[in-house]
Amino acid sequence: MENETFSAPKETIPLLTPFSMKNFNLSHRIVMAPMGRMRAYGNVPQPQAALYYSQRTTPGGFLIGEATGVSETAMAYQNIPGIWKKEQIEAWKPIIDAVHSKGGVFFCQLWHAGRVSHRDCQPNGEAPVSSTDKPIAADPSNEFINFTPPRRLTIEEIPNVINDFRLAARSQETQLKLVMRPRVIYKKRFDGVEIHGAHGFLIDQFIKDTVNDRTDSYGGSLENRCRFALEIIEAVTNEIGSDRVGIRLSPFANYMESGDSNPEQLGIYMAKSLNRFEILYCHMVEPRMKTVSELFECSESLTPMRKAFQGTFIVAGGYTREDGNKAVGEGRGDLVAYGRLFLANPDLPRRFKLDAPLNKYDRSSYYVSDPVVGYTDYPFLNTTDQHKH
Repeated sequence: MENETFSAPKETIPLLTPFSMKNFNLSHRIVMAPMGRMRAYGNVPQPQAALYYSQRTTPGGFLIGEATGVSETAMAYQNIPGIWKKEQIEAWKPIIDAVHSKGGVFFCQLWHAGRVSHRDCQPNGEAPVSSTDKPIAADPSNEFINFTPPRRLTIEEIPNVINDFRLAARSQETQLKLVMRPRVIYKKRFDGVEIHGAHGFLIDQFIKDTVNDRTDSYGGSLENRCRFALEIIEAVTNEIGSDRVGIRLSPFANYMESGDSNPEQLGIYMAKSLNRFEILYCHMVEPRMKTVSELFECSESLTPMRKAFQGTFIVAGGYTREDGNKAVGEGRGDLVAYGRLFLANPDLPRRFKLDAPLNKYDRSSYYVSDPVVGYTDYPFLNTTDQHKH
């Protein structure tokens, strides 16, 4: 493949046009989506992650890191990274540096699994916490985890979880300083954080009415169900500034049995509510990704949410080069997030520019915890670029 040549298109495609995201001047609209990789042994980011992320970095490119636990109770699965301990914070530094040294913009995705967990992943073998005590049905096909019935968070406990998100956002602020290098200054900290409010995890368990069966001020009405998410946004923006905060939402998805009876109303309400915090971006998953892993034909669209939100709007969910260009060209999204295609094609922006063939992703190696296989071994168009930091 490296011997093939491709002619660049006569006109710049919409995905490769620059975009100003407040303080971040992006050179193109192709975002690396957050993808759990399960390579953080003992919940500590590993050195091989520096190569993985830097391979996918371009000058002025935007990368969102994998789901990163905000506390011990946030965890699920094996080998998911965290950011609540000093050891974890220190381990992120060379990874951040690898991205910044190539001119990338790097956000940390702050995550709490909620009931998508097992007591073996929890401190002292306790039940995972959630908005509810309703369990997720056992799934014999799930190769990673069977889920322990959750414990409903009390009103008194909810501020502690909100504080975990705030402290996680602050943790990489207070300990990371500017490091001088010849002619360049690198910030050894993430450029910002994305709150994971999607795909059936804790925040989604609060905002979706098929899961949240509370009768207190965090349940029932749409306003009450969204209160938890918005209080997290408020706490994090107060801590690190609104121009360094985004959120990912999937109002139409039913992942991990977290669906909503009126997803469009939910999406619009959240989009409008976010405006008062003036956050940097809203990252929303397309309705066609109802189960995350499969595409469905549907008449629903993110356009009402796009119109309601006043900041940068990122769309995600099964995008190709062609429909990503259409989304940007038609104004349906400012940026387009790519997951599986970016995993299998670390030089995705270049391939899109040349309209070059794409590597096929290998589902069987997504979560094997190997430090190389399915992680840093996908080939570049020019294979000599593959192992450059």
